Amino acid sequence: MTAPEDHVGISVETRVVVIGLGYVGLPLAVRLATHFPTIGIDRDARRVASLRVGYDHCGEVTPDVLAASELAVTDDPAAGNGADIYIVTVPTPVDEDNRPDLSLLLTASTAVAGMLDPVRRPIVVYESTVYPGVTENECGAVLAQVSGLVRGRDFFLGYSPERINPGDRVHSVDRIIKVVAGETPEVTARLCALYDKVTDAGTYPAASIRVAEAAKVIENAQRDINIAFVNEVAQIMARLDLSVWDVLAAARTKWNFLPFQPGLVGGHCIGIDPYYLSHCAEALGHSPAVILAGRTTNDAMAHWVADRLCEAVPTPGCALVLGLTFKENVADLRNSKVADVIARLRDHGHRVEVHDPRADFAEARAEYGIDLLGSLPETKYDIVFLAVPHDEYRALSPERLAAMVRDGGVFGDLKNVFPSSPAFAHARRWTL
Repeated sequence: MTAPEDHVGISVETRVVVIGLGYVGLPLAVRLATHFPTIGIDRDARRVASLRVGYDHCGEVTPDVLAASELAVTDDPAAGNGADIYIVTVPTPVDEDNRPDLSLLLTASTAVAGMLDPVRRPIVVYESTVYPGVTENECGAVLAQVSGLVRGRDFFLGYSPERINPGDRVHSVDRIIKVVAGETPEVTARLCALYDKVTDAGTYPAASIRVAEAAKVIENAQRDINIAFVNEVAQIMARLDLSVWDVLAAARTKWNFLPFQPGLVGGHCIGIDPYYLSHCAEALGHSPAVILAGRTTNDAMAHWVADRLCEAVPTPGCALVLGLTFKENVADLRNSKVADVIARLRDHGHRVEVHDPRADFAEARAEYGIDLLGSLPETKYDIVFLAVPHDEYRALSPERLAAMVRDGGVFGDLKNVFPSSPAFAHARRWTL
C-alpha cells in the first residue's frame, strides 16, 4: 500500500534533512519531525550530543519536547543522503568590515551537494538571510558544480526566510506565516504543502526566490531604521534633560505612532541583515543612505551609553554590568552590544565585572574575553548597569540592586525597568 500523498508530491514518507540545528534549525526540525521522517545535521558534535540527551542550550526547545520528538540528530553528513527536501538554516554573518560572509552558507551547500540523489529530484531550500540572488547565483552554482548535477532537472531550489525571534514564545515557527518560493510554480506548491504542515498560520507563496530573499532582508532593515530613530530621539531628549520614556509614553497615545523602544541593537538579525541589503545596493551603484545611517546610529549607541555612565562617575572605579546576551531572556551572545559598552567603560579606566544568569561561561570567554561572575556579588560598585533585563533581574527588589551601589554612585537602568525608588536615594539613577 502506498503512502498517502497530496497532488504536489508531499507525503508522510517525504524525507527531510535540516542542516544547522541552532535557533532557527532546531525548532523547525522538531516541528517537521511530527509529520515527516526528519534528520537534523549539525557539524558541532557537542551540540548533537547535548540534543541527544534532551538539552538545547539555546532554550528554544524544552527538554520534554526534545524527549518526545522523533527527530534524529547527527553530525554525519552521510546520514542525509538521498532525501527529498533539504533545508539549510546556517548563520550568515558579516566580516570585520561589515561585508556579507557567505562562507558558512557555501560550506553547507557543498555538504548538501554530496547528499543529492537525482533519482529523487530533491529540493534544496535556504532559510538563511541573504540579499537577492544569492540562493540561485551562489548556492545553486555550488550545488551544481560539486554534485555534477543539473539544476532544474536533477535538483531544484527554494527559499523560505526564517522569522525566528529568539526567546519569543508567541511568534514561534508553528504560529507565523512562512514566506515560500521555489524556482518553478511546481516547486513552490510542494514547499507550501511542506511548510503548511509546520505552521498553523499558513504560507505565503512569493512571486520568486529573489522576491522572498528581498522581503526577508528588508524586514530587519526596517526595524533597525525605526530603532535608530528612537535612539537618536533618546540622545536629543538627554540634552533637553527629558526622559525619553516619558516622551514615548505620551507619543504612543496617537493611534498610528509606532511603539519602538531605544536601546542596544545586537544579535544575529537586526544588527547584521541591513549590511546585506546595503551591500546589494552598493553593488548596483546605489548609495543606501538611510539604511547605513540607521546602522551608524545603532552601532554607536553602546559608546554613547557608556559615556553617559562615565559622565555620572567621572573618576575611574569599579563597575558591575548585569547582562551580556544580546537581549533579555535568551542565551544568545552573538553580536552583543553590551560587550561594546564594557569595552568603552574599560577605556575610561573603570574595572568592570559582568554577571549574566543566561549566558554560557565558556562562550563569553571565547567570544569576548569576559569571565562571568558565578553569582550576584555582595560588594558595592561605583556603577551598576542593568544592561539586559532578564527575568532574574526583574525579580530583584530595588533595595537589593541599590545595595550594590556605593554612596554617590550610579545605577544605570537602560530599559527603565526600575522607575525611581527611595532605595536609590544615596545614588544617582540613570536611564535613557
